[in-house]
Amino acid sequence: MSAENEEKSAKKEDEEAENGGNEEEEGNNDDGDVATADAAGVDAPKKKKKKKKKKKKKASSSANGLTKGTPSNKAEGRMLDEGSFTDYYVAHGQTDPPSIPVIDLFRGEDDEDAARASLPLFPEGEIQEHPLESNSHRISSAELRQNERLASDLYSKLRHASEVHRQVRHAAQSFIKPGIKLVDMCERLEETNRALVREKGLERGIGFPTGCSLNHVAAHYTPNVGDDTVLAYDDVMKVDFGTQIDGRIIDCAWTVSFNPKYDPLLEAVKEATNAGIKAAGIDVRLCDVGESVQEVMESYEVELDGKTYPVKCIRNLNGHSIGPYQIHAGKSVPIVKCDDVTKMEENEIFAIETFGTTGRGYIVEDLECSHYMKNFHAPHVPLRLPRSKKLLGHINKTFGTLAFCRRWLERDDGGSLTVNGAKGRQEKYMGALKNLCDVGIVQSYPPLCDVKGSYTAQYEHTLILRPTCKEILSRGDDY
Repeated sequence: MSAENEEKSAKKEDEEAENGGNEEEEGNNDDGDVATADAAGVDAPKKKKKKKKKKKKKASSSANGLTKGTPSNKAEGRMLDEGSFTDYYVAHGQTDPPSIPVIDLFRGEDDEDAARASLPLFPEGEIQEHPLESNSHRISSAELRQNERLASDLYSKLRHASEVHRQVRHAAQSFIKPGIKLVDMCERLEETNRALVREKGLERGIGFPTGCSLNHVAAHYTPNVGDDTVLAYDDVMKVDFGTQIDGRIIDCAWTVSFNPKYDPLLEAVKEATNAGIKAAGIDVRLCDVGESVQEVMESYEVELDGKTYPVKCIRNLNGHSIGPYQIHAGKSVPIVKCDDVTKMEENEIFAIETFGTTGRGYIVEDLECSHYMKNFHAPHVPLRLPRSKKLLGHINKTFGTLAFCRRWLERDDGGSLTVNGAKGRQEKYMGALKNLCDVGIVQSYPPLCDVKGSYTAQYEHTLILRPTCKEILSRGDDY
């Protein structure tokens, strides 16, 4: 025994003597029995103690080779749920910051690759029963469960995109702090999004540009190249971004603030969104969802600088149905009481989003435009300008009918490295873009603003109305 080991052994024996403990010594006999001194007091031969290895807290390694850790970075953002960790994903084998594509951490139900059999399934979203007495049979219906099994491929794509969104936004919650340039924030978030979804053009990638609208600007703002806006402590920022797998888009947003005086505004909108989610379901009228949202939203008020403001719904902003490669698929989900008796239907996908404001509760288009999208039913128009033809070709192959922004057109890859390589940058494109908008092929989406000096907040989740239940796909431990 080395001097070091003897010293450790002596120290351990002293500690045991203090505690009155008589530890048994392990023998070296073939049967592995413990050797002890006999009752007659005959000295037993001194045996070597088997050195006990100190247990170390280390990440566990799963059968698929992924190293799983323990989340430790508690989320510090205002109005994020208690118990949320920005690095929750390390428990699934993800790195911190995240870099492993989510498809390498989970699998779909229809994945037949034997090498991936040990991976867990993509996480299911939050399950809620459909409202209305007429839907009470759904949760236990064997026939409807069979219908869901036939749609497992769709659910896997939606859950895949949802898990990407969750991991990206949790990572973003760790670096969004006062003093960060909004353009740097967006680019870091989007690069993480591209990496985790394993971007591949229209097959999978970013669903739409990262919105980071500040204060009285409610939506559709992302920095253009040259915009050096910096996030301040007193700002209220809406972070809204999307992820898509085979055109199945997850649209989800939350509000970032640092000053606790805005908490009642954020809480009003967060709870109103949850009320809208609870009210949604098969055969539910859209007007009933809007009424539920408004009732909760407008029960709040916020005191700012000694003045009390009622929280109002922004009445001309809505949630919406989502289709393949179509972020707004036709149905609008109001956030105020109205007379729209259109009903939600089985298997429809909706973004339930609500906006609250300290202003007038009505938005208008204002400021420099950054968001654009090819019209889903774009007319066939003969284009005379060569630059317009070139830009349209680039939009078709890179974005299709998904939204894009000017900042992406000016990237070296033009918005997709897998589609364009490093030669996708669009030069002198503004005239061509205006021409495409003028003829109705592309639609511009300028920032949506309430009155200057007001503050707006937004929360949003994507859900699917499954035959047996509704699944809030984008729900996480953060909100």
